Amino acid sequence: MVDIGGLGDKAKQFAEDNPDKVDQGIDKAGDAVDDRTGGKHAEQVDKGQDAARNKFGGNGEQ
Repeated sequence: MVDIGGLGDKAKQFAEDNPDKVDQGIDKAGDAVDDRTGGKHAEQVDKGQDAARNKFGGNGEQ
């Protein structure tokens, strides 16, 4: 079995060290959802992006 115990710690450290990249990823994911849904759920996507930034340390700038 593969040991993935340290993977979460590495991801958390990456997010702390690279908030700009985390923010870019959150924006890209939200844009992809908006594109696929035609913006139908844009308000919910925005809320999800805000929650992800709060959880993963993005800087909140769009």
